[in-house]
Amino acid sequence: MHGRAEDAANAGFAKLGFAQGQIVQELAWDEDCDDAVREGIESVVGSPLEDEEYTDGADAVLVWFREEDGDLVDTVVDALTNLVEHGFLVLCTPRAGQPGAVEPSDIDDAAVTAGLHPAGVSNVSKTWTITRLVAPKTPRR
Repeated sequence: MHGRAEDAANAGFAKLGFAQGQIVQELAWDEDCDDAVREGIESVVGSPLEDEEYTDGADAVLVWFREEDGDLVDTVVDALTNLVEHGFLVLCTPRAGQPGAVEPSDIDDAAVTAGLHPAGVSNVSKTWTITRLVAPKTPRR
């Protein structure tokens, strides 16, 4: 990608919360994952994604999840393990009509159960829905 297409893609990843210098851990990668998403995140943060063995704090966790992968709530809760304070999750699920697609209501329910809430969806992939999940802001007193 060059020029405007690359700028647009980078803007999509920035909208998700990715920024230069962040540590991003990737969970549940498989051959069906969208490599353009992975490469786009690496381009924005300036370093390779960390794998499932990574145990230091991560600023963001990229989670690939398909309906047949098990319990979405457990997956989201487990993904929080290495997340630093003010970090966020990016949940990638197959788009509607694709094998393994996950209902948006299931994503919302899993986020709330894990103490998070959906904070936007990015259209950086033609085959995966990319949803940012964050901890709610604490109420002002």
